[in-house]
Amino acid sequence: MKYSLIIPVYNRPEEVKELLETIAAQTFAGDFETIVIEDGSTLSSREVVAEYTSRIAITYLEKENSGPGDSRNYGMERASGDYFIILDSDCLLPDHYLESVDEFLGRHYVDCFGGADAATEHFTPIQKAINYAMTSLLTTGGIRGNKRAVSKFEPRSFNMGLSRRAFQATGGFGRIHPGEDPDLTLRLWQKGFETAFVEEAFVYHKRRISWEKYFQQVKKFGQTRAILNRWHPQSRKIVHWFPTLFLIGFLLSLLLLFVGEWGFIFIYIAYFILIFFDSKRINHSSQIGYLSVWAVCLQFYAYGTGFLGATLRILSSKKSPEELFPKLFFKK
Repeated sequence: MKYSLIIPVYNRPEEVKELLETIAAQTFAGDFETIVIEDGSTLSSREVVAEYTSRIAITYLEKENSGPGDSRNYGMERASGDYFIILDSDCLLPDHYLESVDEFLGRHYVDCFGGADAATEHFTPIQKAINYAMTSLLTTGGIRGNKRAVSKFEPRSFNMGLSRRAFQATGGFGRIHPGEDPDLTLRLWQKGFETAFVEEAFVYHKRRISWEKYFQQVKKFGQTRAILNRWHPQSRKIVHWFPTLFLIGFLLSLLLLFVGEWGFIFIYIAYFILIFFDSKRINHSSQIGYLSVWAVCLQFYAYGTGFLGATLRILSSKKSPEELFPKLFFKK
């Protein structure tokens, strides 16, 4: 089976170089190609890609800006592989990545898989804190890649595999962003395709992001989940409300302090202490432990308010999500 690595990029030549270096170092001896799709960038990755033409089978494609989802579709339509592996440009691969994927699919073939995102020792403290907040079983229930996840795993497009058959059956990614990956997963399930979490197929996701950008990104995650609940009613789960309920409960616990009720606030304090020590244990750093508590607070506030606000707007309006939230959709 031939694999095609699909990498959309927008103004990130240095990231592409780092990713391609890890692709060139793969221990996998089988057949694979790499497709880099330049999505209307002003900072081209052409010269970076040219440096690797003698080391790996690689193709460079240029197109007008239409978003990451459409760019992935563009690359898959022009790829020659039987199975597509979709990666974000800000990821790095361990050298066994393709070997682990091939071994898993040889034993338990599925038409779509996903892997986790991990942090390396070279990440900044903020990157490690954000990685903890987005991947811990204590914060997101492990839905972004944990074998002990509390719900069915939805592969994410920073590290996602998709068979050619599944791509052709679904048409690939939609125009919504973010949220194009769970939307595709839900449509795959509706058509009877299976997904799986491949524990060994993790990537190092750098997330070059500030606190402000992190807040805006997570808020969009909450908004798009409300849209997905509208499009796919069968996907609605109580866990989608947890950040909102967490936020409401926290505000209520603060108000109860004025009448001398301390019980509820102690629950939150205990949770934050648990987050601190769990992150400190994983990252071997008190600083990252403190930053993780802040990252979790930001995450719950951003997602909770984004999800609640979008849900209320959708329920109270006859307009389509595209009309209500035009900034979350790329034009056709």
